Amino acid sequence: LVNGARVVSARVEAASLDALRELGDALRRELHSGAAVLSAELEGKLVFLAAVTDDLVRRGVNAGDLVNRVARVTGGGGGGKPHLAQAGGRDKSRWQEALDAVVPLVRSML
Repeated sequence: LVNGARVVSARVEAASLDALRELGDALRRELHSGAAVLSAELEGKLVFLAAVTDDLVRRGVNAGDLVNRVARVTGGGGGGKPHLAQAGGRDKSRWQEALDAVVPLVRSML
């Protein structure tokens, strides 16, 4: 928990980008109050997806900013809507480092 909000960062298996988005949407509903960054390797590329519940969006956590900052750790980038956003990554050797950045980033936004 970070300031009362659940924060999840995980490497997941996903068959496609749509499947990863569906997983992010489902997790967003389950969290009730929280933020998640899920990441998968799709077609040899790193993909990050951030999902943020509405109450955290109101508190200043923006999925687009979050996913962009996480992906930048791997030399990538991206963005999207305040509640759901995606980004691509480049350097697979820094994949775990990027996921480890999620909790401190969310803490800094709250």
